[in-house]
Amino acid sequence: MKSIKELLNHHQEDWSLDQRFYKDESIFDLEKNHIFYDSWIFIGHESQIPNKGDYFVYKLLDEEIIVLRNKENEVKAFFNVCRHRGSRICLEESGNTSRFSCPYHSWTYNLDGKLLAAKSLREGIDKSTLGLHPCNIASVSGMLLINLSDNPQSLANLQSDLKEPFEMFGFEDLKVAAHKNYPIASNWKLAVENYQECYHCAPAHPEYSLSHSLKIEDEPGFDEAQEKMMENLESCGLREFEVNKDFSNKDPDQEQYAYSRYALFDGYMTGSKDGKPLAPLLGDIKEFNQGCSDFNIGPVSYFLAYCDHIVGYIFTPVSQNQCQCDIYWLVNKDAEEGKDYDKDKLMWLWDVTTYADETIIVNNQKGVNSIKYKSGPYTDKEQSTRRFIKWYLSELKSHTS
Repeated sequence: MKSIKELLNHHQEDWSLDQRFYKDESIFDLEKNHIFYDSWIFIGHESQIPNKGDYFVYKLLDEEIIVLRNKENEVKAFFNVCRHRGSRICLEESGNTSRFSCPYHSWTYNLDGKLLAAKSLREGIDKSTLGLHPCNIASVSGMLLINLSDNPQSLANLQSDLKEPFEMFGFEDLKVAAHKNYPIASNWKLAVENYQECYHCAPAHPEYSLSHSLKIEDEPGFDEAQEKMMENLESCGLREFEVNKDFSNKDPDQEQYAYSRYALFDGYMTGSKDGKPLAPLLGDIKEFNQGCSDFNIGPVSYFLAYCDHIVGYIFTPVSQNQCQCDIYWLVNKDAEEGKDYDKDKLMWLWDVTTYADETIIVNNQKGVNSIKYKSGPYTDKEQSTRRFIKWYLSELKSHTS
């Protein structure tokens, strides 16, 4: 059997991965430590913890992170691990509290992670050294990102380069209107590979393809739709803008990111079943523009921004052969459910599309598991998937001796 290093060195560029990349536990261990624990991942929005003492628990593989707002109104994050004997401290998914008390032996911590009380602690032990382990957390225009690394990549370039589009869409003034978790019985890479390309969109997603221009330049109607979208871009309160610093284009020691905009077809102002608005306009936007914008933040967090709502998709592994897609629907913070938006209509397009994708991805995994699976060539319509694979292999190579 080839070593991981040999597998990496013998990969044929622009072809799909060897079967072992989807099934090998030792490769999955590398991915956990050097991709998922070392990348900034979207976990929610500040609007989810508006009050002092509000918290929620985020789970990533074997780790649980307590995300909270402290008494100074700062957002903090801590590993959900008691400093006594390692028990989980917070057993509720969310809530409001002034302190956290371990259910095992009642060691108690404040909202800054400081150990307040530890009954029968031996004399001479310094309590100040036994606070909760902090986790890197950043609020980027209201979006909460965590990174489990001891030396996280910088977000400075991302925050600078995406400042304008974040302001255009009013990211700081959003709230989570809905959140849904979609379990997928596959390796996580198959889910990300699928998301990266729209080669499959026309046959697999009739609901999406009816309104979206598929992001493929040689598709019929793409150029015309793009030109029409650009005609009234500025009058709608949007600016022409594009940045591509994701995957192999990322800057050293910086988290990756990208932004682009593409057209919707005639009659569609947003991602709705009938093309009509779903919610109040966002940010600086004055009227509907026939398009939507892609934001990429890190390797597994993606956002599709319509003029009236934003959809976030986050892909994370549960195990080597199981992953999940978390989808967040965000609207203006002042929008009222039942009055300004209907949650079922808001969720419709990406709910039906994600269920269809789940079937596609699971069938893909079943085929990859076959004794007859061999790597195949990517097409010119799978450019983003090719770039993702190139970046992925480079990451593994940099951590394989």
